[in-house]
Amino acid sequence: MLIACQPHPLVYFSVSSKRQDGWKNVQNLHSRNFVKLVFVEPQTHKFAMPLCKNRLNGIPNAEDGHPSASMSEDINSNPVLDSMAGELWNKWSPPRYLWRGLSVLFLTGQVIMRTLKGKVHWRNTLQQLERVGPRSVGVCLLTSAFVGMAFTIQFVREFTRLGLNRSVGGVLALAFSRELSPVITSIVVAGRIGSSYAAELGTMQVSEQTDTLRVLGSNPVDYLVTPRVLASCIALPILTLMCFTVGMASSALLADSVYGVSINIILDSALRALKSWDIISAMIKSQVFGAIISIVSCAWGITTLGGAKGVGESTTSAVVISLVGIFIADFTLSCFFFQGAGDSLKNCM
Repeated sequence: MLIACQPHPLVYFSVSSKRQDGWKNVQNLHSRNFVKLVFVEPQTHKFAMPLCKNRLNGIPNAEDGHPSASMSEDINSNPVLDSMAGELWNKWSPPRYLWRGLSVLFLTGQVIMRTLKGKVHWRNTLQQLERVGPRSVGVCLLTSAFVGMAFTIQFVREFTRLGLNRSVGGVLALAFSRELSPVITSIVVAGRIGSSYAAELGTMQVSEQTDTLRVLGSNPVDYLVTPRVLASCIALPILTLMCFTVGMASSALLADSVYGVSINIILDSALRALKSWDIISAMIKSQVFGAIISIVSCAWGITTLGGAKGVGESTTSAVVISLVGIFIADFTLSCFFFQGAGDSLKNCM
């Protein structure tokens, strides 16, 4: 008969005698579950090492009525190779950048599915919206004002020498609406809010607070990630529009006070050059940039390892990756939105 081997923590047996044909009789088998058998006479031994790929053959013994037992190895198994493969598999881990990139994709899908199902923690969303929006207005507007004045110094001086004073406002408006306002706002938010997201979630991860949320029955994606992503996607377009307004105002004031180009000329030229699609494209860009900042920062935060040092590394890496993602997305969206020959400046010549 053939008896299947099953793991058992402990088996007691003793060997009584040995037959002439090489079989060994096994007596006093106190368990029906067999593990690895080693025949050493005449002592009783204990074993706690299961070996489920062996076969135990029980053959009736005609001499004394006791069963005879023998062990046979599985012909398809190689214990040495199996143990080496298992050891290598247990020690192998994917590169960190690989599983962090996959975590970004996985987290994006989770946020989209949770939002479509309505599983949003609105109280946290409002708190994060206040944090991204009103608390970031000052630094965003100040940055946009000085960038606008620096841009004006470069353009107005050259255009006035060429006698193209009426085109200054249109050039500034197109530059601010299509590129400068969404990119500058996103860079400021990435440095201020993205680093904060990564540091917060990284600290929660290394201190096992996210595991506590799971134990309490709360989904960390619903409670921590989705509110931050929604807040960034809602607040960034509003901040971009405010930065565009402040940048144009500072440019017009500087051009009027320093270079003698009237504010009315600049504003009239800007209104004739701008189209509704320029403002809409800026809103779309800022929403995409906000999603990139929040998802990358949250993904880097929840994959933090190594205590306080790991939190610092995750924060720095999250900001760098967010900025790289912003520039790549800006190039891609610009190629998609503004293909073909432009005719926006023809109306303000």
